[in-house]
Amino acid sequence: MQFNIRGENLEITPALRDYVEKKVGKLEKYFENLQSEVMVKMSVLNTDQKVEITIPMPKLVLRAEETHADMYAAIDMVIDKLERQIRKHKTKVNRKFRTEDSVRYMFKNELEPVAQEPVEDDELEVVRTKRFDLKPMDAEEAILQMDMLGHNFFVFSNSVSGSTNVVYKRRDGKYGLIEPEA
Repeated sequence: MQFNIRGENLEITPALRDYVEKKVGKLEKYFENLQSEVMVKMSVLNTDQKVEITIPMPKLVLRAEETHADMYAAIDMVIDKLERQIRKHKTKVNRKFRTEDSVRYMFKNELEPVAQEPVEDDELEVVRTKRFDLKPMDAEEAILQMDMLGHNFFVFSNSVSGSTNVVYKRRDGKYGLIEPEA
C-alpha cells in the first residue's frame, strides 16, 4: 500500500503518520493483494479532529470519515468503520457475484461475515423507481431547482456539455457537481 497523508490546519507529525500507516496497514489482511494508494486527510475544525480515508480499488471504493475530539480516537473509529464496510461487502459479494472477474475474488476467503449487522436478502432491492424529463440547464439553475424542491441532489441535463449531471448538497453546506468522464 502506498500512503498519501495530508493535513488541513494540522501538521502531520512522524508519530501521527506512523500510527495511521500501522492502523490502515492492518486492513491488508482482508485482501488477496492490495495494490492501492490510500488517501488520508486529517483536519482540525475548531475542537473537532476529522479523519477521512479513501481506498480506491478495482470495482470498489472504500471510504469512511469520523470526527472526534482526539485525533488518535478518530483514526481508531474510522478504521473500525472501514472494517465493517469490508465485512459487509464481503458478505454481499459472496451472495451476489459469482463470476471469476467479480469483486468477490479480491477478498480472502477466511473472512467471517459481520455478526452485529445481519444482511437481509432484500437489502439490495429497488423499492421505488422515478422517471422524469431531464431539462437542459446550467449547474446554478439546477442548484436553485434542488433547493426549491428541498432535495439533497438533483439530476439534470447540462445545457453546455449535453451530458447528464448531478448537483448535490455537501455536509459543509456547499454544493457539489458530478459530471461523467468523457
